Amino acid sequence: MKKLRPAARLRWGVVENLHITTKFIGEWPENRLGELTAALRGLPGREAIPVAVRGLGWFPNPHAPRVLWAAVHAGPELAELAAQTEAALEKLGVARENRRFAPHLTLARIRPPDRIEDLRRIIASSPSLEFGAFQVDRYYLYRSDRGPSGSVYTRLEEFPLLTRV
Repeated sequence: MKKLRPAARLRWGVVENLHITTKFIGEWPENRLGELTAALRGLPGREAIPVAVRGLGWFPNPHAPRVLWAAVHAGPELAELAAQTEAALEKLGVARENRRFAPHLTLARIRPPDRIEDLRRIIASSPSLEFGAFQVDRYYLYRSDRGPSGSVYTRLEEFPLLTRV
């Protein structure tokens, strides 16, 4: 992000806010937070999930981009976690996603008439789009509030993947 940010005046994300969304919940009543956390705690345990971040892309497409993202590559375990989260929360009344799970890190939001030609050139000429790898051994429930300079995330709960008895 440090290398790309000067190339375009976009709404760049804050590094500390980068996250992989396994399920967007939307509005949720405060008085039902216990139900939500209990459902997430009830998901099956699993080993840590290896994740690599490599490649960049555009949502919804490269011709009319609204979002610049970094691709998240993981084994089927991450998609399985997302599917299990989806199923558990559907029982609480959270609507299912219409789109397939596409893990990514949102780097910047683009609003026309933002100019991105220089950004496209830098991306195309980059010798590597490998950004690193890590192990996911926990996930979190966040509350997201809109602020004047983007979303503000508050961590509500932490869920280790492998629970120890």
